[in-house]
Amino acid sequence: MLDFPLLPKVLPLGAILFSFLFLLISIPLEAYILNSILKFDKKTSSFYAICMNLFSNVIGWAIFFLIEPLLSIRLRTGIINLMFFNQISPTLFNLLILIAFIVFFGTFLVKSLVLRVALISLTDFWQKQPDSTPQKFYSRRDFKRKLQTKNIFTSVLIANALSYTAVVLVLFLILRIV
Repeated sequence: MLDFPLLPKVLPLGAILFSFLFLLISIPLEAYILNSILKFDKKTSSFYAICMNLFSNVIGWAIFFLIEPLLSIRLRTGIINLMFFNQISPTLFNLLILIAFIVFFGTFLVKSLVLRVALISLTDFWQKQPDSTPQKFYSRRDFKRKLQTKNIFTSVLIANALSYTAVVLVLFLILRIV
């Protein structure tokens, strides 16, 4: 019989399905925010929202699996109880809130970085700028670029906060139903 040593014996199917559910919730919300604030068309905003969420999800799981072997036995047991049995230990509740804040801001940084990289990689660098533009327009262009950077970070922060709020509401509804 074939034995795959790298595959886990127990698969956290609930965590995988919840991750998929959270992606299904957050992608349309963030696409709507990108569409309304940054004035992208619907297809482009959906593409950027999918890129941001999938990359942040993959990076988040990779960081989790890198950090997990370094945790203490108590924290590992708490994570296993949370993942498989949906039980939160009262002693780990404060740590869970701290981790939620860290994950929120880490996700925000990853999403804003992914959006910036996607915007830069899809722009046309080889298009030559006209040389006859007066100097006063350069300052306006720099101001617009700074304003656009601020607008990107603000819109990603709003989209991330909205999607996290929706995910938390869904979690509370699921916990209340079950």
